[in-house]
Amino acid sequence: MSSDPALRVEGLGKAYTIKHQHNDHVTLAQVALDRAAHPLRRNEREQIWALQDVTFELDQGEVLGVIGRNGAGKSTLLKLLTRITQPTAGRIDLWGRVGSLLEVGTGFHPELTGRENVYLNGSILGMTRKEIDRQFDAIVDFAGVERFLDTPVKRYSSGMYVRLAFAVAAHLETEILLLDEVLAVGDVEFQDRCFKKVGALASSGRAVILVSHNLGAIRQFATQSILLDRGELVQIGPTLEVVDRYTADERPIASVDTAPMTRMDSTWGVGARITTVTVNDGAHHLAAGEPLRVRFTVDSAAPHHRQRVSLQINSLTAGPIAHAFSGETVSLTTGLNQIEATVADPRLTAGRYTVGLAIGAGDFYGRMDNLDGLLETATFEVGQPVDERGRVGQWNPAWGSILYPSIEVTSCPISENDALGEA
Repeated sequence: MSSDPALRVEGLGKAYTIKHQHNDHVTLAQVALDRAAHPLRRNEREQIWALQDVTFELDQGEVLGVIGRNGAGKSTLLKLLTRITQPTAGRIDLWGRVGSLLEVGTGFHPELTGRENVYLNGSILGMTRKEIDRQFDAIVDFAGVERFLDTPVKRYSSGMYVRLAFAVAAHLETEILLLDEVLAVGDVEFQDRCFKKVGALASSGRAVILVSHNLGAIRQFATQSILLDRGELVQIGPTLEVVDRYTADERPIASVDTAPMTRMDSTWGVGARITTVTVNDGAHHLAAGEPLRVRFTVDSAAPHHRQRVSLQINSLTAGPIAHAFSGETVSLTTGLNQIEATVADPRLTAGRYTVGLAIGAGDFYGRMDNLDGLLETATFEVGQPVDERGRVGQWNPAWGSILYPSIEVTSCPISENDALGEA
């Protein structure tokens, strides 16, 4: 047990009761008639556990990541920690005041000015006016809303709103800070400032709980993480181990035979059809910094010349994040053709991805002239980068859509036996 705990949760659970009516009544008369006909019947009740038997501890100066699918219980956990709702079972022990940013602008009054909302939100969090005064300039500077400080926040843009909300939560002097998906909003510059602020908060001794679908952010900041699934605590431990468990559960690495083939349109693949896809010679794994080589087989009903290849890389947690297009063209002969597309420097963080690809005269979404296209197919994994001393490091590229320089493509006809041997 740590001598400097910030938060301790033991056997925490939250249940909700759901009523099930036998009939959907529209009018009061229908309700009265049904009650007269069935005076003893009662509506059925069902108890749903949004969170059940969750136990963990967070020490001062630590960042705890919370990950899981939608509906796993992440938001319920934060609402319990902030006393927005009361637990059905278990207990929560806190050492210090709690600041939170669960939703953009939570605790802001739209009719009040930015200045007034800073003081209102600080007071709600239990801060004195002197404490707010001491941090006020830093809050305004971080948010970048000085010109609009005396304007009602209902006239703020969504970007201004979230900047001020995060600035208040991050700068007020609470010992524990809860953040729910705050690093997924705002522009790239603001997200970078948020990243740096979270790191600074942890270094200053603040305890931070970070809920995010951005696994890159979880890996970078959280030393420990918990994985929730359907309200239950699946795993708690070092972040890299927990994230690996989560991504492995999300989707196994797909071989040629099991890779999903989700076509962009049911009419595609008539004149030429993509049949198999492999990544890096079937290994479906990239070391950090290693080129990405996607090899696929196209069964063409007729020759096609001057065809281009388009690639899309999809993160299992963030959706499409990168696109690449071939500068040179390839030709297809009648029958089976093998094509290899190479991205020399994919610049991907550690994690799991799927490949989408298309071949034709258009780009990835160019329906008119494309022969065939797959929204997603073979899964591959990128390993952790290791420095010259053998230490595991972290890359932190700006999440968003990456447009790669022109990719290299090669093609050659192959026999059916060769294709079967490859698969």
